[in-house]
Amino acid sequence: MDKEFVGRMENRLVQHKHEIFEKLAKEDEEFREIYQDKDPKDLADIAADDIDRNTLEALEAQDIRRLNLIDSALSRIKNGKYGICMSCSEKIPRERLEAIPYALLCIRCQSSEERRSR
Repeated sequence: MDKEFVGRMENRLVQHKHEIFEKLAKEDEEFREIYQDKDPKDLADIAADDIDRNTLEALEAQDIRRLNLIDSALSRIKNGKYGICMSCSEKIPRERLEAIPYALLCIRCQSSEERRSR
């Protein structure tokens, strides 16, 4: 992998990481405001708020998973292993890395993984 491409991917990964941190902070602040500004609620309001909270928690879990993948990709860049499939050790195509800069697996191994998890 050439250094210019890897440098560009590293910048994108850092940018994605920053955006996720901003989103999580914003969602957390909004979530706190929702509960602080509410009057005493009836059961229907509590149930609706619980659904909102569960949705927020699911989104946060996805963002946290993505942050872990980004950190892993940044570590692979530092170790010179970026763009190498973690399963078969083949090169991950540039097109895949441009679409998903934190990809761990090549398309073939990712497809196999998805078939196994069904």
